[in-house]
Amino acid sequence: MVFFALTGADVQARGVVDENAPMVALSSLPKEAQQTQRLIRSGGPFPYEKDGTVFGNRERQLPRRERGFYREYTVPTPGARNRGARRIICGGRQPTVPEACFYTANHYASFQQIAP
Repeated sequence: MVFFALTGADVQARGVVDENAPMVALSSLPKEAQQTQRLIRSGGPFPYEKDGTVFGNRERQLPRRERGFYREYTVPTPGARNRGARRIICGGRQPTVPEACFYTANHYASFQQIAP
C-alpha cells in the first residue's frame, strides 16, 4: 500500500484532487472499505451515528478546505468492539458525489487517495 501525508506548503498549494499524489484503487482496499464507499455514494444508511458528520481535518493531513467540506465515514474493523481506526473521508459539495475520497487505516495518521 502507498501512504502519503501532505505538509505545510504542499497543503496550501494543492487542491482536493492531486494528479501527482499516489492513489489507491478502491478494489485494493479491504472489502469493508469498498462497502462503505458504496454506502457513501448511495447516501446510506450508515451503521454508525458519526458517519456523514463533518471531518475537521485538525491533523492537517488533507488539503485545506472550508469547514464542512469533508465528511467522515467509519470502515468497520472485523473483531473491533468500537469503531476501530479505519475511515474514509470524502470532500465535496454533494456527499453522494464526492470530489475526492481518502482512506486511512490508522485513525488519520496517514491517508491514501482513492482513485476516482
